Amino acid sequence: MFDYMTAQETSKLWRISDWQVQKLYKANRIEGVICLTRVWLIPRDAEKPADMHRKNAGEMEK
Repeated sequence: MFDYMTAQETSKLWRISDWQVQKLYKANRIEGVICLTRVWLIPRDAEKPADMHRKNAGEMEK
């Protein structure tokens, strides 16, 4: 059986807001997302997409 979590659970796990999670799945940046009526389910093994507004972390530390 597949193991999914809600957008709220994902936001807590990834330490981002619910709104940011919604933007990510609506932009198809999270693989394996399922929408059942108005409930979005995200696979538990989904990886958090890289933040497109930040430069490479290695560059920022220099």
